[in-house]
Amino acid sequence: MSADLGEIVLGKSNDELPRSGASTPLYPHNTDFSVPDALLSGTIMTKVSEKKQKQVIFHLDPDEGRILYKSRKTGMIPIETIKEIRAGTNAHYYREQFKFPEEAEARWITVIYILEGAYKTLHMLAPTRDVFLMWDQALHKLFAIRQGLMTGLGNLDMRQAVWERQYWKGADKEGDQRLVFDEVETMCKRLNVNLSRDELRRIFTLADPNKQGYLDFPAFQHFVKVLKRRPEIERLYDNLRASNTGQFDFTIFEKFMYETQKSKLSQTDLQAIFDKYSSRYSPLPPASVVSAQTPLQASSPSTTLSTTAAAVSGTAAIASSTQTLSVEGFISFLLSPDNAPFSEKQDVIWQDMSLPISEYYISSSHNTYLVGHQLVGVSTIEGYIRALLHSCRSVELDIYDGDSEPVIFHGKTLTSKVPLRDICQAIAKYAFMTSPYALLISAEVHCGIEQQDKMVEIMTSIFGEALISAPVEGRPKIEVLPSPEDLKGKFLLKAKNLYVVAQLEALRLQKAVANKPTLEADPSSSSSSSDSEKDADGKRGGVRGGMDQLKEKWRKARGKDPARPSKPKVRMSFKLASLLVYTVGVKCHGIDSSIEYAPEHIFSLSENTANKLVKASMTDLVKHNQNHMVRIYPKGTRVNSTNYAPHRYWAAGAQVVAINWQTFDLGYMINQAMFQRNGRSGYILKPPALREGAKDLLSKHTKHFLDVSIISAQQLPRLKDSSGQEIVEKSVVDPFVQVSLHIPDWTHSPFLPESATTAGAKYSAPTDATLTAATSARTVSFNTCVVKNNGFNPVWQEELCLPFDCIGDMKELIFVEFAIRQEGKDDNDDAPIAIYCTPLSCLESGFRHLPLHDSQLTQHLFSTLFVKVSIRDVD
Repeated sequence: MSADLGEIVLGKSNDELPRSGASTPLYPHNTDFSVPDALLSGTIMTKVSEKKQKQVIFHLDPDEGRILYKSRKTGMIPIETIKEIRAGTNAHYYREQFKFPEEAEARWITVIYILEGAYKTLHMLAPTRDVFLMWDQALHKLFAIRQGLMTGLGNLDMRQAVWERQYWKGADKEGDQRLVFDEVETMCKRLNVNLSRDELRRIFTLADPNKQGYLDFPAFQHFVKVLKRRPEIERLYDNLRASNTGQFDFTIFEKFMYETQKSKLSQTDLQAIFDKYSSRYSPLPPASVVSAQTPLQASSPSTTLSTTAAAVSGTAAIASSTQTLSVEGFISFLLSPDNAPFSEKQDVIWQDMSLPISEYYISSSHNTYLVGHQLVGVSTIEGYIRALLHSCRSVELDIYDGDSEPVIFHGKTLTSKVPLRDICQAIAKYAFMTSPYALLISAEVHCGIEQQDKMVEIMTSIFGEALISAPVEGRPKIEVLPSPEDLKGKFLLKAKNLYVVAQLEALRLQKAVANKPTLEADPSSSSSSSDSEKDADGKRGGVRGGMDQLKEKWRKARGKDPARPSKPKVRMSFKLASLLVYTVGVKCHGIDSSIEYAPEHIFSLSENTANKLVKASMTDLVKHNQNHMVRIYPKGTRVNSTNYAPHRYWAAGAQVVAINWQTFDLGYMINQAMFQRNGRSGYILKPPALREGAKDLLSKHTKHFLDVSIISAQQLPRLKDSSGQEIVEKSVVDPFVQVSLHIPDWTHSPFLPESATTAGAKYSAPTDATLTAATSARTVSFNTCVVKNNGFNPVWQEELCLPFDCIGDMKELIFVEFAIRQEGKDDNDDAPIAIYCTPLSCLESGFRHLPLHDSQLTQHLFSTLFVKVSIRDVD
């Protein structure tokens, strides 16, 4: 992606603007790609929806990054809200859904995007193949550019070019390629710049030295560079170089990197970084010079700010031979991937993938087929595609008998049905696009033998040899589970094997009958009444009653109950059993030594059951999960598809902790933050404390402080209306920052010293879910003060101190969340203005710019939070 971006703009100037002709360069002087003028002026295409099809004129605005069309509702789709573009054969599902002929497929484009927290689709049918190709190529290129800017803080030149063109185009309402003062003032309102009209007029005059009364594009570039000054970094820069006779040389840089940034790079690597930024950037004009109202000189579009600085101050840059770093170079370094806040390379799979699969956390989804409400939501292939493209490695199928083939839906609800075949085709297509590692298909099978066989036939024909299978008879005993590396590109079916379930139940009953003293502890026995009492069915209670019930179950299991005909049971297809190899679903009969589970046995626990196990026998659960897999899923009463806090169960070693991916809440955010790691492979190696031979680590309990300086934010997003449009008028941003630590409840008493609470830290105990609210783990949070009416460059310079405890040094299971909120908005009911969340172990120390995201975790193109971070140990 980054290489693609570089080909488009790096080293190019940005002075040329859209012009007439056959096509317009996406970014100036770029010969690789141009936007056809037909798309700028608009083309007529068929807009397809469930209700109707109509002819609509669609425009593409590459500068502001939007698809535009006339609509009573929205009529505008920002490119950065697009999650996927499916065109041609990739849109086969929709073409069939709307019953269009096969020839329409070659002209079909479906755009999937997010609006107000909900997934939306736009279906367009081009009139000709040529029009389709124009739209397909332009959309994919624009989408690639925006996506490249939404994966961290890289591509600085492209980011600046996109910013300049987007806001130039938005401000130039007359389209005359010049901005008068009123247009500039309107743009600044859109940016939420907190400057008086007189101050704006002063900067405007500086950028217009020839007194033309307007800004052309080069003058506009100079204007925004002054507008986007970073005085808080300039002060840091001055403080650092003050100890070295005013020169910021490599000695100062090296000291800063090792002492403040806690860099682990070699001196050679640091020298290379220093050379990169000292050679590329020269000094900015001092703030005092700009405030002195010395006219800014016009420059060629490719001129750096250093020439502007020289023109303004009348002084030359420091001689390059001295190898010094300018303040602009320092700012660029602090904003660059060379100073990323995330300690791991997110695009690299770096962990050891050769250990048994039970030693990894696996990115997992629950009710993957749903895209909304649990009771009346829509079942669709969309949930699978979204999850798989975001590196989910465990999807769920609820399979029922259909008219001729099995179907997927949420049983005993009003949710719609989707053919199993359609879903398997979607899974096969998207399974390994993001991650090459095994996909676990967790199936609840509710259909009869005939359609179980049909289910196997469908999966075998679609997944082919990638589907793991083994004969039921004569299967060799599995001593240890295979690794993710062993299972690359494979599909694993997980479902209950009724034969194995019956064998384990019979074994459990046999042991229970032979071991009478344990009967009272058996959950299947009734001990709520005396021996002489009977329950509502007339059966004896107490120990004797429990004994009778166990014997009765044992006789039934062995087929020896002539007195009462056994209730017919659903049989299981041997073909289906052959697909259950390394993930054989069984019922949980506890996790003590009374039942021995094979390595391939996996059971599913609802969150309520999991909570009980965690409270009653956390150590036993951790030990079980060292060699066996466990799946946790949200309880059924979560009708709004809310989520629990997944790290509560990761802390117990559970591997497959399933999340409702259709709900953008705290649980979803933590899950996504966890699996951004390890190259987004969907597999994360569990911390050493939760793997075999780590008993000593689990007994290690430490206490710490997270010290955070909230310094400033840059260009916070404006509030938007229901159609996704920015609210400019009567929209005031009064931001504050809330920093929260989400900590597993792994100790009975949290570390919360009085000094922290006195300073303003707030503690929230773990909470259980309601019908509409998610659960939370232990949380410690701290709020800054409010900066009034400034969303462009608010400065806090506030120090926060958050206490936390840790078991076994498992800081990767503690999540730190930075949420920028609007004063007066309820934390629980209102989405934050912007957020950033990461495992605490991945947050780098020192001065960092955090890329900010919306509540759906889509990164804002231009918004950052500037902080200083350190972790302090308590003796």
